[in-house]
Amino acid sequence: MSLRRRTLLKVIVLGDSGVGKTSLMNQYVHKKFSQQYKATIGADFVTKELQIDDRLVTLQIWDTAGQERFQSLGVAFYRGADCCVLVYDVNIMRSFDTLDNWHEEFLKQVLPVFFWMIVSFVVLHDCIHIGLTWGIRILYLGQETQFSDIANPSDPRKFPFILLGNKIDIDGGNSRVVSEKKAKDWCTSKGNIPYFETSAKEDYNVDAAFLCIAKTALANEHEQDIYFQGIPEAVTPENEQRGGCAC
Repeated sequence: MSLRRRTLLKVIVLGDSGVGKTSLMNQYVHKKFSQQYKATIGADFVTKELQIDDRLVTLQIWDTAGQERFQSLGVAFYRGADCCVLVYDVNIMRSFDTLDNWHEEFLKQVLPVFFWMIVSFVVLHDCIHIGLTWGIRILYLGQETQFSDIANPSDPRKFPFILLGNKIDIDGGNSRVVSEKKAKDWCTSKGNIPYFETSAKEDYNVDAAFLCIAKTALANEHEQDIYFQGIPEAVTPENEQRGGCAC
């Protein structure tokens, strides 16, 4: 069976400083672990190629700084994300408590991007057929639809997140302060987010977690493709001249 085209998937990794985001990525991509801590400045990414079924997939995994001054990296950073990975340290309660902030920050940044992608596509698609005098109205399935109707095209709870509870190896697990049940309850409250407990140092559950991340991101990429391909041809009203778009 011949392989299909290579798919690039963008994965954003978020979490407090020191929870092990970079270590998890280095363990997964390079099979290396360092005890020496070096804070990530701004953002950087690594890539990993893998095959899922008959698809060649390139994971572009973005590592982010956990310091507060870097929490708002801007819309451009989040653009095109297929999955978001949230990481906390099972031994530090504060890193778990701030998950809500990271979750909300991501949605705040990515949803306007998704909305603009949808609106831009529809406008560019339709402007060949109708003039801009329609203002903020567009034709969809022959009916007038306000932009506000698609301002929230998808339920935020459906955007693919995955939660990783890292550093379970420390002190044989005796120093952990966040129970597995507490973490799973949080995931349930966010729409049944998949949860993995990991150790970057011991390479425990790292491959399994990132395989789930890749499959989740790939599924999200498929859903977006289906949505865009499903937008029908614009229907031109009889009283509107063609070619009215200045683009």
